[in-house]
Amino acid sequence: MSVLRAEGVGVRHHRQWIVRGLDAVVEPGDLVALTGPPGSGRTTALLALAGRFKLTEGKIKNAMGTPLGYVAGVTDPEPTATVAEHVRERLALLGRRRRELDTVPLLGLDPTLRGYLLSPYQRHLLGLVLARMEHPAAIALDDADTGLDDAEREHLHQALTDLTSEGLAVLFTARSVPTGSVTQEISLGVAA
Repeated sequence: MSVLRAEGVGVRHHRQWIVRGLDAVVEPGDLVALTGPPGSGRTTALLALAGRFKLTEGKIKNAMGTPLGYVAGVTDPEPTATVAEHVRERLALLGRRRRELDTVPLLGLDPTLRGYLLSPYQRHLLGLVLARMEHPAAIALDDADTGLDDAEREHLHQALTDLTSEGLAVLFTARSVPTGSVTQEISLGVAA
């Protein structure tokens, strides 16, 4: 059974279409890249698929909801809070006990590192840690290639692949992806 199905999804701002005619079927364990140049509607499409953007047309069936990993301007870490404090806060929001903090995999992040010190790569890792705590069927993150060096891109891709090997579907945006590195690539054109 698919975790997400989009049919004819479109988002318009004023009189301009940002995304239109987007169809997608995402299965458990899929690694889905929304690719295209800046201005092509990647972030809008991602947020729409995650159920965070009002659709102008089409429909999305999302079996269990899609929490967001790191999306700049939407899920930015609190600047003065540490990684551990972010995790503690998420536990509280989910109605879970603080003692679970020690069982949450931090993906190599230093728990004492403050939000304002996190690199783009570390922001992505924290976003994955927090989103995964919801035990979702899918996770969505934005700009998985922006501000990362080659080694960080490779490590992030491995972290995403590890999640899919556990049965999670992962949707992410990037300018481009190497051929064969994802289950599905949805290429978005330049905005008109």
